[in-house]
Amino acid sequence: MDTRIRIFDTTLRDGEQSPGAALTAEAKLEIARQLALLQVDVIEAGFPISSPGDFLAVKSIAESVRGPIIAGLARTKDADIDRAYEAVKGASKPRIHTFVATSDIHMRHKMRVTPSDVLAMTEAGVRRARSYVDDVEFSAEDATRSDPGFLCQVFQVAIEAGATTLNIPDTVGYTTPAEFQRLIHHIRDRVPGIGGVTLSVHCHNDLGLAVANSLAAVEAGVRQVECTVNGLGERAGNTALEEIVMALMTRKDHYACSTGVVTEQLHRTSRMVSALSGMPVQPNKAIVGANAFAHESGIHQDGVLKERTTYEIMSPQSIGLSSNRLVLGKLSGRHAFRERLHELGLTLDNQALERAFVRFKDLADRKGELGDSDLEAIVQEEIQGVPEVYRLDYFAVTSGSTAVPTATVALTSSNGRVQEAATGDGPVDAVYRAIERVVNSGAALSDWSIRAVSGGQDALGEVTLRLTHGRHTYLGRGVSTDILEASARAYLSAVNRLAQAPAIKTPSQSG
Repeated sequence: MDTRIRIFDTTLRDGEQSPGAALTAEAKLEIARQLALLQVDVIEAGFPISSPGDFLAVKSIAESVRGPIIAGLARTKDADIDRAYEAVKGASKPRIHTFVATSDIHMRHKMRVTPSDVLAMTEAGVRRARSYVDDVEFSAEDATRSDPGFLCQVFQVAIEAGATTLNIPDTVGYTTPAEFQRLIHHIRDRVPGIGGVTLSVHCHNDLGLAVANSLAAVEAGVRQVECTVNGLGERAGNTALEEIVMALMTRKDHYACSTGVVTEQLHRTSRMVSALSGMPVQPNKAIVGANAFAHESGIHQDGVLKERTTYEIMSPQSIGLSSNRLVLGKLSGRHAFRERLHELGLTLDNQALERAFVRFKDLADRKGELGDSDLEAIVQEEIQGVPEVYRLDYFAVTSGSTAVPTATVALTSSNGRVQEAATGDGPVDAVYRAIERVVNSGAALSDWSIRAVSGGQDALGEVTLRLTHGRHTYLGRGVSTDILEASARAYLSAVNRLAQAPAIKTPSQSG
């Protein structure tokens, strides 16, 4: 049996039907060119009869994109098929894809036709399409809710009329993997001439089973899978192209099949479709989501750093990413923290590293995920720090438009823990006055500034200040997601420098 699975991409037709995902003709052409780089086998470029704009988009793609087969969708009506041919005839490999509904519910309530009518429509539609092109695909809409015996009759008529590909759609995402396999085996066993055509499936994701059903179909002998980039499509979407391709590649030991897709183009294709369609990719989306190759758990990060395959069944490079991503957050461990600092060119001795890690954990509990700029701020604070003569235990501030700003601070030193309170012109001034009541440094604040270390509402704030004592100035620096805490830490940083000053030899004292 053929082990090559053909990838039929319908992002530009079914994917565009996703609510809110309308694509311009220019966007369709750009995506089609990227799909050609991805090396999908078939691009269903649109539904030419649906609008003049869609006709022109399909025509433009057919005339300018080379490599894949270019298909146009058509009902079994003469006007649809004629219009589809006009749109795709400029392609080097044109296909007309015609369809008709075969389930009782569709025939009775939507089309209001009899089974005999559907057989006649199938025969006429496929025959007319075949008069135009050698490559004709026929789909039995709502096949999985159709009577299996009648479905076999329809497919036999389609083969006799000249269809080269038969598609079995799960139009409303109703079937299950085992049930779908039984239907496919039933069709393969009972339709004469079925071995001379390509069997295809087109699954929707209403029950979250589109990929599972498509893979089950591959196991049952189907050799074309219809899918969309990022799983775009009607309602809950279609089979996700990237998931099918990577499942077949990663589990080739199980499926014993392969595709011709250039997997290194998957990430780029996903991002392009998301950007042009305006449909974001959820972070935890398989294969192409932002978190697909991201690790935050300390246990996972440690494992990946030691051996990637402990927690990655495929490499990020295989889909076009340069590397995986270790997300540094409250679940991260020392190993990942140290490795990321090393990657950033930041080096600390063991004691300083431990202090920085404690600060990192404290901030991660409040902020969640910390970026590189946050890590650099933590390390710089540690590098520029001095031994803590005074350590901030806690602070509390009350302030408001009609209240006098009041701060309470508790500091620990070699003399034990001391708590003081003070009022000020503002909350920062109140904190500084309370600290001064404990340390009694006699220094004056000569400069104070703040900047955001990173973006977002939970960005770290970095406070830099200078305390003047006599002829000397002492620099202080503090970072925190809380501006008042950053201010307190900066003030104590400067005070600790001042407290250590007598013990530090100046050049004039040396020798």
